[in-house]
Amino acid sequence: MIKLDKKNCEILNLLQEDCRMSLTGIAKKIGLSVDSVKKRIQKMKEEGIFRPKIQLRPRAFGFSNVVDIKIRFKQAKNQRINEFIEYTMNHPRVAESLSVSGSWDFTLVVIAKDHVDLGKITNAMKKRFDDLIDSMVESTTTFAHKFEEYDMNKVVKEIEKGEYEEEK
Repeated sequence: MIKLDKKNCEILNLLQEDCRMSLTGIAKKIGLSVDSVKKRIQKMKEEGIFRPKIQLRPRAFGFSNVVDIKIRFKQAKNQRINEFIEYTMNHPRVAESLSVSGSWDFTLVVIAKDHVDLGKITNAMKKRFDDLIDSMVESTTTFAHKFEEYDMNKVVKEIEKGEYEEEK
């Protein structure tokens, strides 16, 4: 595990708020030189702590349904599961494709224009993988209250304590 100091945590928190914040702006807010901030960011990128990317909002370009699909597999050979993974990774409407533990084997996030469009996507998937898919449950995201947001100072503090700090 990579250790993060307080300054790196502050840099990560600022970049989550505004990934386009200038190095000068970051340096002023956390009290480091621009060169130091630049080196820290570069090192964190090289260590794989984060990757710079933009986050698209599918509803803004006509995909009003953002749907979480949980899938349970029948007993199947790894080859068939790998074919399913490959299919979902290459499907243009699948935004996320994740193997999960627990009651479900897989979860997908799919974008669709409407319920008819979603039906076409899921029906094609069910038909193609009828021998693999045991059950499938869909739920539409109505509003994202928090998405991929971490307060790194709090995360690091919690890890250092070795336990979860309950709210009082």
